[in-house]
Amino acid sequence: MLKILIWECEEVVQQGEQQAVKAIVVFDIDGVIRDVGGSYRRALADTVEHYTDQAYRPSMQDIDALKSEGVWNNDWEASREMIDRYRKQQGRDDPSGETVLSYQDIVAFFQSRYRGPDPDHWTGYICDEPLLLRPSYLESLTQADMRWGFFSGATRGSASYVLEKRLGLRSPTLVAMEDAPGKPDPTGLFDTIQQLEPQDTAPIPVIYVGDTVADMQTVKNAQQVYSLRQWIGVGILPPHAQNPPEYAATYTKTLEQSGATIVLTNVEQLTPTLVLELLQK
Repeated sequence: MLKILIWECEEVVQQGEQQAVKAIVVFDIDGVIRDVGGSYRRALADTVEHYTDQAYRPSMQDIDALKSEGVWNNDWEASREMIDRYRKQQGRDDPSGETVLSYQDIVAFFQSRYRGPDPDHWTGYICDEPLLLRPSYLESLTQADMRWGFFSGATRGSASYVLEKRLGLRSPTLVAMEDAPGKPDPTGLFDTIQQLEPQDTAPIPVIYVGDTVADMQTVKNAQQVYSLRQWIGVGILPPHAQNPPEYAATYTKTLEQSGATIVLTNVEQLTPTLVLELLQK
């Protein structure tokens, strides 16, 4: 009962009117809130391997290279693209369309690995995802007069699983795959901000925290659409990209070239103090 009351109080602070909201911090989920190296990416590799008859299993670096193109944020679409590219390389692309793979079948196989075979009782890779932040970190943002929410390309079910079941958040502000076009389209980011920003106030600075090129390009696209607001992209090195050091440096440079103002190795390094420093810059 005490825990519920605490969360209710925090929700009032975040959702109610405040004298001065200093910033809005919006988080991507995969690679930022949870480590998906052994879940989403593993399911992606399983799917590609399955539909290439066990001939090709993409590495983490292969997946990163695809995502660095900035248009493959959706892992179902990324799976299909990697399968299609491999088939074309092998001369197996059939112009007649007779051997074209069903996207629905690809999604179903992917989900059977990630979520598990039973859609009502999840037993797949999602159950073992390491968390990359603690609820107390989000509380620290609230106490510093900063509002926060989530904009993710994950399905609403998957995102809600980690935010509500794993982290214990109560009805967090969330825009998921079903709610908006995929990144780098900034529509979902705008929708998240609209739910968080107090009415009748000047545009509040926004920080978007993500781990991919598409995340950083989303911030740049938002800036182009609405230049009256201060926009800051914060890059996060996902766990799989932190070693070896040479690869971490390459991944960091890619995020910076895509628009990241700063690149951190863990989301909790984005403290309220650092947020204010970034706003001043």
